[in-house]
Amino acid sequence: METGSTTARPRSRRGEGERLREEILAAAEALLVETASEDAVSIRAVAQAVGVTAPSIYRHFADKDMLLLEVCRHSFTDFSAALEDALGADDTTEQMVALGRAYIRYAVEHPEHYRIMFMARFELSAQAYAEEMVADGSSFALLLRISQELIDSGRVRPEIAERGALHVGILFWSSVHGLASLLVAKPGLPWPDPDVLEEHLLAGTVRGLLVPEG
Repeated sequence: METGSTTARPRSRRGEGERLREEILAAAEALLVETASEDAVSIRAVAQAVGVTAPSIYRHFADKDMLLLEVCRHSFTDFSAALEDALGADDTTEQMVALGRAYIRYAVEHPEHYRIMFMARFELSAQAYAEEMVADGSSFALLLRISQELIDSGRVRPEIAERGALHVGILFWSSVHGLASLLVAKPGLPWPDPDVLEEHLLAGTVRGLLVPEG
């Protein structure tokens, strides 16, 4: 393929703007997966992949950050679905462990998506990002729901439970995100068995939240 060339495409007819927008998003995501680099997902590269000019991209996205944020939103949809699918158990502690396991697995299996969701830095307002995270049906809302159910079960240590579901959720998320981020950021390290590491981390984290048995 000749670099720097752009295959011209006909001007979008009325009503085709949404389809072009989806093509732009698909091209940006494909570039992200292929290159494993946010820097490679430039407006010029996306325009070339779609077969349009850069101004056509800007009609749908103000800048590269807004384009990547929309890719991030799409990733959150898939991510939330993966977490929901993992919740097969009735016991709340088992659901918490299953949630953490699905979280880590998604990060390892989709490292580029995970980076852009949780490890990238956009020049966007904190409010915009917060609204995305706490939207109904989001992965964060799911974590808060399970955290509240765990508190309601009476099994959470009182000094932790009294601080509410957000406190419990953040404690759990911090632990799980720490391992997931390390596995994504440092894949070349001589890691111990990742499955055993994952299970021990999750068991220890949940045990630390609960009233000691006996």
